[in-house]
Amino acid sequence: MIRSDYRRRGHHLLALLAIAVILLLPTATVTVEDTDSSSIISRFQEYLRINTAHPGPNYNEAADFIASQAKSLSLDFQILEFVKGKPLVLLKWAGKNPALPSVLLNSHTDVVPAEPHKWDHPPFQAHIDPSSGHIYARGSQDMKCVGLQYLEAIRKLQASGFRPLRTVYLSFVPDEEIGGNDGVGKFANSEIFKNMNVAIILDEGLASPADNYRVFYAERCPWWLVIKATGAPGHGAKLYDNTAMENLLKSIESVRRFRAVQFDMVKAGLKAEGEVISVNMVFLKAGTPSPTGFVMNLQPSEAQAGFDIRVPPTADVASLERRIGEEWAPATRNMTFEFKQRASTYDKFGKPILTAFDGSNPWWALLEDAIKNASGKLGKPEIFPASTDARYFRELGLPAIGFSPMANTPILLHDHNEFLSKNEYLRGIDIYESIIKAYASYAEPVKDEASRAEL
Repeated sequence: MIRSDYRRRGHHLLALLAIAVILLLPTATVTVEDTDSSSIISRFQEYLRINTAHPGPNYNEAADFIASQAKSLSLDFQILEFVKGKPLVLLKWAGKNPALPSVLLNSHTDVVPAEPHKWDHPPFQAHIDPSSGHIYARGSQDMKCVGLQYLEAIRKLQASGFRPLRTVYLSFVPDEEIGGNDGVGKFANSEIFKNMNVAIILDEGLASPADNYRVFYAERCPWWLVIKATGAPGHGAKLYDNTAMENLLKSIESVRRFRAVQFDMVKAGLKAEGEVISVNMVFLKAGTPSPTGFVMNLQPSEAQAGFDIRVPPTADVASLERRIGEEWAPATRNMTFEFKQRASTYDKFGKPILTAFDGSNPWWALLEDAIKNASGKLGKPEIFPASTDARYFRELGLPAIGFSPMANTPILLHDHNEFLSKNEYLRGIDIYESIIKAYASYAEPVKDEASRAEL
C-alpha cells in the first residue's frame, strides 16, 4: 500500500504491488531562519522524540514528520507500505537531467530499545546538556542524525540557489534494526526502485573517536548458527562418554579458540575488526526444568548453543564451512547444526559484496574530494563490523558507501546514554552539503566515439 496527497496539478505514479500517488507541492522559500542553528537543532530534537524503538516503533508519526519536512523543502514524496504498518518514505529532489542515473541517500527510522532507568536523561527526551552541548537520545547516532542531516544539507543547498543535475532520492526506511527484510529488503527488489535508476547509495557508518571520519566499502554478513548435541541421559553422579553437554562443551571450546585467534589479530593491529570473522555465543540451552529451577541429578539428553557469526566478504567461506562441519558440530559426536540466518558474501553476479574504492569507482573519489573541500579528514576505507541496509543494494551489484559524519565522538550506538554533540551534528550537515552537491552535479565523462573509431 502507498499513501500520499496531491498538488493542484497532481499526477499518478504506477507502482508494482501498489498504487502510488506523488505529492507535488507549491514552491517553498527557504528563509535564513530555516537554516539557523537553533532551528536546525530543534528539528533534530523533534525527530529524536518520536519513539520508533522496537518492538512497537511509532512509524506513522515518524513518516508524518518526514513528510512535513519534504513539504517545507518542496520535495516530491511517497509513503510506501510494502508491508502493512511499516511505512517507507521516499523523497525526490528532481534533477535538471532526469536521464542521468540518480543518487540515493538512505537512512532508517527505527531504533533499538532503551532501558530508561540506566540513562542519565530519558532516551526520547532529546535533552541537551548545557555545558557539553551533547544531545542525549536513542537514535542520535544510529541513525536519525544522518536522515535529518541529508534534509538540512538540501535546505542549505536550496537556500544558496543550487539545483541538482542528477535526481536525488532520500529513503527513510523501517526495520533496519531487525534485519531490514520488510524495509529495504523489499524496496531494493521492487519495480519502484528499479525505475529510480540509482547509480550510487549512501548509507550509515559509525562514529569516530578520532578527528577523522570513518568510511565503509563493505560489511560483514551475519551467519546465525545453532549447534545441537544429543546423547543418552544419565545420572548426575555418573561419568559417561559422549554426553550431550560434554560434546557441546568441546564445540564451545573449539569456537572459543577460533574466536581468540581472530581477536588477537585485531588486538595486535594486524587487522581491523571488520576484516576478521567474529564469533560470539549468544545463548546456551540445556537441562531438565523443575518447579524450582533444574533437575540437578540428571544429565540432559540434549543441549544447544547459538552463535552470532559475522563474515567479511573477503573471508574464505569454504574453509569456515568445513570448520563448522568438522570441528564445531561433527556428526561423529552426535552433533548437528543449522543456520537461523545466513547472508551470502556474494552479489547476484557471483562477486564479493563490496564497493570498489579505487579509480574504477568515480563516486569514491567524489566523496573524498567533497569531504576534503569541506575541511574534513577521511580515514582508511573499512569493512563495517556489523550489518546495515547497504547489503541489499550491494547484492544487486550497486555501489553503496557507509558514512556517518561524526568525528571526535565515542561509538555509542545501542549503548546507554547515546549522544551526539550539537557542534558535530551541525558540522556533519556542512559535510553532507559538500557531498550532495558533488554527487548531484557529477556528469559522467562523455566518450569520444570518433576518437575511439580512429584508434
